[in-house]
Amino acid sequence: MRRGHSLVEAQRAVLATLLWHLRVLAGWLPREGGQMVRVLARWFELANADELICRLAGGEAEPEFALGSLGTAWQRLRLCGSLAELRAALSASPWGDPGGTSPREIQLGMRLAWAERVVETVPQARPWALGATALLLARTRLAEGARPDERCRVLVGQGALDASSVREMAARLPAAARWVLHEIEDPRELWQGEERWWQRVEDEGRDLLAGAGFTAGPVLGAVAVLAADARRVRAALEQAAWR
Repeated sequence: MRRGHSLVEAQRAVLATLLWHLRVLAGWLPREGGQMVRVLARWFELANADELICRLAGGEAEPEFALGSLGTAWQRLRLCGSLAELRAALSASPWGDPGGTSPREIQLGMRLAWAERVVETVPQARPWALGATALLLARTRLAEGARPDERCRVLVGQGALDASSVREMAARLPAAARWVLHEIEDPRELWQGEERWWQRVEDEGRDLLAGAGFTAGPVLGAVAVLAADARRVRAALEQAAWR
């Protein structure tokens, strides 16, 4: 962060710092560890894609994050000149077909593809990925009234997709996902689930970080704690800007 930064610039600088730390961490790890960090860092490629979608829709986009070796397909995606081209590029990449060409379809498809990849490759983060999927499904289906992507069915089951209330959805979710909707009754209260999600990620991240041995646990813990710290700093900056 620099003196004179706006709130948006300062908050983005915090994220850029997090990304730099992940790039350094991945560079020090053996191949398998670096690949795990690359999967977890896909959020930044998602953020870049969101800004690209905004620009293609005629909006004002923020500068892209410098992904370096943590990029998955960004060097190809960034060259797309339309949403149709973006879908085609995603389909030919590890992200897979997002399922449509509208901004919302692409954004949902990429987020669910990321959750699938985390579940497949980072077993210790499986409850985090499924909890995030449950929040995304609840927001899409119950708060926005939109049709959820079919990838939700693969991750959390058909029953959750057919639910008509938050309570019913929580009951139909697998145990590894329902925790995030505990005691939430109204779609307008889903922010509580998001807070619960971040608290679990941070708490479990600190436990993993304190673990001993040459395993993936401390690396995953480091990523989780760094991300939680960045979120807290961004929130503090926003609170300070109100004063």
